[in-house]
Amino acid sequence: MAVPIKLTALKGKIIAIDGPAGSGKSTTAKLLAERLDFTYLDTGAMYRAVALFALRNGVSVNDANAMEQIAAKVKIEFKNDGVIGQLIYLNGENVTEGIRTAEATHGSSAVAVHGGVRRELVKRQQEMGKKGSIVAEGRDTTSVVFPRADLKIYLKADLDARARRRFLEQTHKGENTTVEEQKKLLTARDQNDSQRKESPLTQVSDAIVVDTSSLTIEGQVEMIIKHALKAFKRG
Repeated sequence: MAVPIKLTALKGKIIAIDGPAGSGKSTTAKLLAERLDFTYLDTGAMYRAVALFALRNGVSVNDANAMEQIAAKVKIEFKNDGVIGQLIYLNGENVTEGIRTAEATHGSSAVAVHGGVRRELVKRQQEMGKKGSIVAEGRDTTSVVFPRADLKIYLKADLDARARRRFLEQTHKGENTTVEEQKKLLTARDQNDSQRKESPLTQVSDAIVVDTSSLTIEGQVEMIIKHALKAFKRG
């Protein structure tokens, strides 16, 4: 991939993106990584993969000990096929679509509250980040996973905008839902993520806040690149 000369100034950097569900983190981070020719690290996908494994094997996602054992044993890989883009593999199986179901999404929120699971996955994520040139996103990437990231971004959006996005995502997948139902789910998710004991969602003081309520995905990517170039030029 040919990267514009001005963007080569970002090479080797770690860009960490946090924010609540539906704020645009995943799509924005993925496109940003493609634009910069960086590795895209979807930390949330790892929790989804653990949840998917548990659900498939009839293990309660609320069982902390069982979840910690699963997190320690499962093999989670990120691979780029060069055509579709990045794929997520669980024990050798492509689960890119499987981890995006409503059931896996709900399960990942429960899995993420377990301290042992978080410690195991954070350790793996930090190992992945050692090479640099990475765009990492999640709900604790700026505060816990990469507290020394070169650039920290916090994406936010109002509840209505986030609910509409989730509604469109789910209906596109064939799920039967409504905007109001998504509002309720997001409200519960926000409360769970911000109040959990282990690595709660938080806006760190040195993060640049980007309100995505009225921005397109491309607009979000451009905004982050603008902030990145300004920050690294100054640094």
